[in-house]
Amino acid sequence: MEATMARKALLLFSMIMGLASFTVFHVCGEHSQLSDGHDNRDKVRKMQAFRASFVRHDSVSLPPSVSPSPTSAPQPPTAASSGHVYHVTSYGADPTGRSDSTGALLRAISDAVQGASSGSLMGGIQNLGGARIDLDGGNYMISQPLRLPATGVGNLMIHGGTITATDDFPADGYLIDLSASTTTNNEENRGSPSMDGQQLSASSSYNYEYITLRDLMLDSNYRGGGVAVINSLRTSIDNCYIAHFTTNGILVRGGHETGIRNSFLGQHITAGGDPGERNFSGTAINLMGNDNAVTDVVIFSAATGIMVSGQANIFSGVHCYNKATGFGGTGIYLKMPGLTQTRIVNSYMDYTGIVAEDPVQLHISNSFFLGDAYIVLKSINGVAKGVNIVDNMFTGYNKGVEIVQLDESKGSFKDIDQVIVDRNNVKGMNIKTTVARGSVKGTGSSWTVDFNPVLLFPNLIRHVQYSLSTAGSHFPNHALRNVSNNRVEIQTDVDVPADVFVTVDQGVAS
Repeated sequence: MEATMARKALLLFSMIMGLASFTVFHVCGEHSQLSDGHDNRDKVRKMQAFRASFVRHDSVSLPPSVSPSPTSAPQPPTAASSGHVYHVTSYGADPTGRSDSTGALLRAISDAVQGASSGSLMGGIQNLGGARIDLDGGNYMISQPLRLPATGVGNLMIHGGTITATDDFPADGYLIDLSASTTTNNEENRGSPSMDGQQLSASSSYNYEYITLRDLMLDSNYRGGGVAVINSLRTSIDNCYIAHFTTNGILVRGGHETGIRNSFLGQHITAGGDPGERNFSGTAINLMGNDNAVTDVVIFSAATGIMVSGQANIFSGVHCYNKATGFGGTGIYLKMPGLTQTRIVNSYMDYTGIVAEDPVQLHISNSFFLGDAYIVLKSINGVAKGVNIVDNMFTGYNKGVEIVQLDESKGSFKDIDQVIVDRNNVKGMNIKTTVARGSVKGTGSSWTVDFNPVLLFPNLIRHVQYSLSTAGSHFPNHALRNVSNNRVEIQTDVDVPADVFVTVDQGVAS
């Protein structure tokens, strides 16, 4: 019905237009005075408006009762945020890095933390629903650490830009500091009462959960550290580049399950062979907690690549070419004597080594040690138990460097059990092992095989297997007569020509 009426209206409109055209020509003819231009233009405008009204009704068939109203139309999101996304440039942050953006970044963080939540994560930690603080691809200068104004929150991301410390940034601070704060750091900027950290975390043993730092470059400007993760749960640091730190690139203290992935860390930006390498300082990753994972990470300059003083951590795909061992550096230092419980697999120790104090349950396998890089077992209380150093590759410069070494400056190893150093591929370095094989050939009644050049622990052989083969006419009686100072002696009751094969094991207690 409406379509029929619209067609009739258009037909009427066409007839009127035709008549109007005829009339205009008639007016402009012989019998009447010509109309001025203003009147013609006014008539044309009215006709166009009349025609447009028919077209609109023909195109839109919504009944009047459901026509949208200007007052009821949805409003666009504010410039500062869209959903749970908080754009720091909307808070006044300077993406060029020419002015201090500390206040603006802290305001964005505060709004995100105080935004809408949807239930809880770990008991007592509010779920912020995936709120994101977007750095909009800018470079921001900050003069104070970025800290969350309250604990007891989680499911929050900071991503997508560069943060650089100013020249007056606190020398002991961290660019991003996930530690407990009892006052709002940007209280002066917000002009609102401070939020007590205990308000949100009274029932939680962790400060934060599921905080993600992604796609960030953090430049500490030789003023302190990059990221501090204190007593937090399931923190993710992914695809970050952290440089110019003097303390720690990343500090993890307490908490549980921090994941550091696909990231690059270095005090100085170099690709090896830096003339200032002897002066590298600081620690790239300092893990003072349990159950953390470092995966596919490159550490290119620091005195210590990874310092570990917590248990049950795993490192996979880690490439350490920070300060070379020859200059006093260490790739991975396991400072957890008696309770190591660390796995290092598929990694690349590039001119840097591994040091483990009193290792207990330590596994190092399928890794590559280049440039005379080696592993040190350091005695603190003389304990080494459950150690596997197997299936690795070592390459050196034929300088007599041993692939695995003992540091017994504080006392010898006395409590040794289930230590296996075996099946390592070695080129240009000296093999050290706990499972060795040797042979001796000759004529006589006594055969001695010396394993000192290859056995790791001095004067320790727990298990011996041997065989004696002779081509003589006599079948002699033979026995293992002596095992001391890593030497094995086999004797026969008569002189015979013989080949003696011996296998020894230092790691088997029974």
